[in-house]
Amino acid sequence: MENTNVTNYRIAPSILSADFARLGEEVRDVIAAGADLIHFDVMDNHYVPNLTFGPMVCEALKPYATVPIDVHLMVEPVDDLIQSFAKAGADMITFHPEASRHVDRSLSLIKDAGCQAGLVLNPATPVYLLENVLERLDMVLLMSVNPGFGGQSFIPQTLVKIRQVRDLLDMYESESGRRIALEVDGGIKVDNIAAIADAGADTFVAGSAIFGQADYKAVIDQMRTALA
Repeated sequence: MENTNVTNYRIAPSILSADFARLGEEVRDVIAAGADLIHFDVMDNHYVPNLTFGPMVCEALKPYATVPIDVHLMVEPVDDLIQSFAKAGADMITFHPEASRHVDRSLSLIKDAGCQAGLVLNPATPVYLLENVLERLDMVLLMSVNPGFGGQSFIPQTLVKIRQVRDLLDMYESESGRRIALEVDGGIKVDNIAAIADAGADTFVAGSAIFGQADYKAVIDQMRTALA
C-alpha cells in the first residue's frame, strides 16, 4: 500500500469574505494566487441566521472558476437546492445531516447529479453520524466554528474531533481502498493551519484570513509553507 503520509493539501478560499461587488474578479484573483477550490457558503436564514447566495450566483461565477466549486449548503430543506446547484456548476456539494429528512437520499441526489458528495458536522454534531454512509462520501467537512457568519475564532476542541474523523476515514480507506477528503472550515489562519493538518485535515477553508489581506498569494504561500 502506498504511503498515505504524502498528503495532497488543498486550500479552499471562502468567497463569503470576498468583495461581493467584485465577485468574478475576486474568484479569478484568488485562483491566480493559488487556490485549489472555491468554497461557496450557501446560507438560507432558516437553517443558519444569515442569507448569502443562491444558484444564480454560482452559475454566474462558473466561467471565472477554473478550479472546482465546493458548495457548502447551510440550508433546510436541502434536496431541491442540491439539484439547482448541480445544474449551476457545483463540483462538490456538502450539507448538514440535521437539515435533511433522509441523509442517504440527499447524498444519492448529489452523486446522481455527477457531483462529489459530503456531509458537514457542526461543532456539536456527533461523529458517529458518518458511519453508515461512508461509501457515499467523497468528503467530510468539520465546522470549527458555529456556522452562520465569517470571521469567527477556531474552536480548539475541533482538533480532537478531526483526529476522531481521520481515524474513522483511515480505517475505511484501509478496508475499501478509497480515500475520503477531510475538510475543516472556520477560523483557519496561517498560525493554526499546521496544527489542523497534523490532526488529520487535508482541505482547508479560509475566508477572512485570505480575503482580509491585500496580497492573496502571500497568504496562500504562507499557508503552504506552514503545511510543508
